Amino acid sequence: MTMSVAGVLADMAAQRPDHSAVIYESEHFTYGWLWDQARRYASVLQANGVRPGDRVAMLLVDTPQFPVVYFGALAAGAVVIPLNVMATASEIGHVLTDADAGYLVCAASLLAQASEAAEPLGTALLTVGPGPAGAVDVEDAARHAAPIDACEVREPDDVAVVFYTSGTTGEPKGVMLTHRNILYNVERMVTTPYAFRGDDVLLGCLPLSHGFGQICGMLTGFRAGISIVLMPRFSGRQALALMSEHGCTVFMGVPTMYFRLLDAVAQGEPIPRLDRVFSGGSALPVKTLDDVRNTFGCPVYEGYGMTETSCSVAYHYPGLTFRPGTVGVPITGITVGTARPHADRIELLPVGEVGEIVVRGPSVMAGYLGRPDLTAEVLVDGWFLTGDLGRLDADGYLSVVGRKKDLILRGGYNVYPREVEEVFAGHPDVAQVAVIGVPHPELGEEVWAIVVPAAPQDASAASGEELVAWGKQRLAAYKYPRRVEFTDAFPMGNSGKVLKRTLVSQYEPAALFESSSP
Repeated sequence: MTMSVAGVLADMAAQRPDHSAVIYESEHFTYGWLWDQARRYASVLQANGVRPGDRVAMLLVDTPQFPVVYFGALAAGAVVIPLNVMATASEIGHVLTDADAGYLVCAASLLAQASEAAEPLGTALLTVGPGPAGAVDVEDAARHAAPIDACEVREPDDVAVVFYTSGTTGEPKGVMLTHRNILYNVERMVTTPYAFRGDDVLLGCLPLSHGFGQICGMLTGFRAGISIVLMPRFSGRQALALMSEHGCTVFMGVPTMYFRLLDAVAQGEPIPRLDRVFSGGSALPVKTLDDVRNTFGCPVYEGYGMTETSCSVAYHYPGLTFRPGTVGVPITGITVGTARPHADRIELLPVGEVGEIVVRGPSVMAGYLGRPDLTAEVLVDGWFLTGDLGRLDADGYLSVVGRKKDLILRGGYNVYPREVEEVFAGHPDVAQVAVIGVPHPELGEEVWAIVVPAAPQDASAASGEELVAWGKQRLAAYKYPRRVEFTDAFPMGNSGKVLKRTLVSQYEPAALFESSSP
């Protein structure tokens, strides 16, 4: 049996060659054109020495050239390593070294950091667009290249893509996803939960270098033959305009994007007609979910997953009874449990008990590249340990209560940040909230809430004391925050998650000072 992720585009190019696959700056690029270009790029890559199994890094913005290079590299049999365009030269260099990547394909606009990283390592640098003298411009070379006849043969368990984690809990690690991993997820997600139809139009505002945008957006969308409107840089105002201009029916985003959409609507921007929207990346507060549903007049389906599971684990979907505060049920073929982990085994917990979320199934990664030690820590007894805490109810709905490393232990009691955040998100003066634990000499940790106010702080906005009182009225004595701090914005990771470890380090000095004060 053979299979390749490149077949996703090849198959749809055969079925719908003249249908728009990508819309960018009002120009339409068909499935037939994308596949022809991808095969030409594959020819250029092969002419420059790329062979099956070679690792090709990509530093490209979200333009039609991203899928062309991506599928071209896969068609040549290479392993693709997507890089975030905001990465510094040192960060790019770390990935190139760790992955032993022999090639880096970069946008001409990103040449400065790409060349600074690649040249000292001897990594072959290819540009999309004019580059320095002597560099190969794959875009120009593809115009004169004959397309390859067929994809290189790959086996299901061959690695297709290596995603590097954001490194919020340490040095970035390479997550190895096989062709089987990715295609299993894509084949299930295209119908449930996304229920894609051939006439759907998706706003592609999630970075294609990230798993959510690449697997859930581009690959699943291409598998269904839909059109994707590419948006390289997100803003609420522009997103609303693009969705109206191109008749988008579907939106996928992370919570921060929904906050910005609602803010743009509040400022008077027109509201597009959407059929359904999907949220992932991190927890969407129930109040925000309700605001999105009421504003856009369509269902909001929240899901849960991570890079190591080929991005999707559980989801709400059309036809499933909606349960706010949960992330739906596991997708077909994926088994989810909550567990009390041990060094060499998994002890599953009864229904309703909070434990570490563990996942088993065909979409779970092959491991971390070059790190068998770290792989052994998270792949135990056939299960993947997610590092998230959650509970399953009797009907199989999954609730995520927070990261294991974010759990706050106050005076011997467990405080789950998401529960507290949901309460504070219900206050009209709170736009966003992050709950953290800071050091305390007697309790171990104290609960603090960091708040982005709904409007600039003035006499009419709630004070920190008022918000503390709000929490005290609605939460058990050990749960409510004793202090509220205000900020203009949260530190965010590449996937749109709030970097709570950064917040802790930011506010920890103040907590220590208070603790030591007379």
